[in-house]
Amino acid sequence: MNRSNTTNCQAPAIKVEDVSFSWSEEASVLQSCCLEVPQGEFWMLLGENGSGKSTLLRLLAGLLTPNSGKITITSTVGFVFQNPDHQLVMPTVAADIAFGLVEEKLSTAQVKERVMEALSAVNLLELERRPIYALSGGQKQRIAIAGAIARHCKILLFDEPTALLDPDTQLELVLQVKNLVRQNSLTALWVTHRLEELDYCDGAFLLENGRVVDRGNPQRLKEKLLGTREPPL
Repeated sequence: MNRSNTTNCQAPAIKVEDVSFSWSEEASVLQSCCLEVPQGEFWMLLGENGSGKSTLLRLLAGLLTPNSGKITITSTVGFVFQNPDHQLVMPTVAADIAFGLVEEKLSTAQVKERVMEALSAVNLLELERRPIYALSGGQKQRIAIAGAIARHCKILLFDEPTALLDPDTQLELVLQVKNLVRQNSLTALWVTHRLEELDYCDGAFLLENGRVVDRGNPQRLKEKLLGTREPPL
């Protein structure tokens, strides 16, 4: 893989060129996959189970290495898992966000400032001292996002972040991310099965059998997918 950084502000934030990945010779997941996510936009990635969505996200995050192809990322990436309990490791909110800053060798005052800025960005300043176990599912997801913001990640990757949330909290989270993208010049790629979430993004990709087969206007893709689903009995 050729994974590189670029400072060209006109370049897409994420560019995937002919990327293929397989777990074995018999288990191909991605095949000549291509996509581009524009800078400062909120895009979604759709597809049936097994289409390669989560694998592609892990390739973008650097958690996996493709067998072939090229991935170009313009900035630091923050990854938000489907289950936030898999990434929140410290006992309190502030401690967990600060934990992600350890490698940056910041002063105590700088860490405090980063933590408070990140909590303010996700509207959770009042939870600074709250134990992680006392948070709701939606609050945990927002703390995971705050951890990425504290590290000054400009690209956010979300792997079905609303899958474990109730409908009201699902809407709150997608609106929160939409606002963060707008207000902080971030770029986001969000994996989902929920077609109603397409109402809040700038564009979408449809993945089938490891390839992007359609992309662009989210409402057009929503109507296309609704038309292919069988009506309830």
